Amino acid sequence: MTKPLKIDFVSDVSCPWCIVGLGGLETALERVGDLVEAEIHFQPFELNPNMPPEGQNIVEHIGEKYGATPEQSAVNRKAIHERAASVGFTMKTSETSRIYNTFDAHRLLHWAGIVGGQKALKRALFDAYFTDGLSPADHDVLVATAQKAGLDGAAARDVLASGQYTQEVRDAERAWHTAGISSVPAVIINDRYLISGGQPAEYFEKALRQIAAEA
Repeated sequence: MTKPLKIDFVSDVSCPWCIVGLGGLETALERVGDLVEAEIHFQPFELNPNMPPEGQNIVEHIGEKYGATPEQSAVNRKAIHERAASVGFTMKTSETSRIYNTFDAHRLLHWAGIVGGQKALKRALFDAYFTDGLSPADHDVLVATAQKAGLDGAAARDVLASGQYTQEVRDAERAWHTAGISSVPAVIINDRYLISGGQPAEYFEKALRQIAAEA
């Protein structure tokens, strides 16, 4: 018997481990087949809520935030690129890449969750930032990305220009923080089970089978 699963995927579009985790989750869902019927909701989390629109160089930012040297940053970046490639995602960040404010991207994702196409937009936003090196703080980039995801570009621009869904996203971010989510990706299944980090498909598959057996 197929078990319905509600999956909240709490993440940021500038979080490299989030694309790794999403890839692992999607592969695991394919492997379990008809055992579960999953409904994924992408939830907002900002790694750098105070980042100005123009952003900051990634090596400089990682050094300030985590104390990593440029050499350590390069090693970590290579490892993340390899993990991303293992789930079929091309990541092209380099020492000249920048970290940007992602709040407006989350507003657009909230809208996509209402009109449909949230997963396609999430994927397109990952592509825009990690593969194409574009800024998720740039409204023109966001509108073009929405169109690539099959969404209405004019409607997307209206959402961005109006400030629509600002309160909804702030409230959701606050709720997840209050629930104890302090790092991403965080995958919450049926409001009960938490899987943290960019786990491989095998880890997600085992968890999904166990949860399905208990549901």
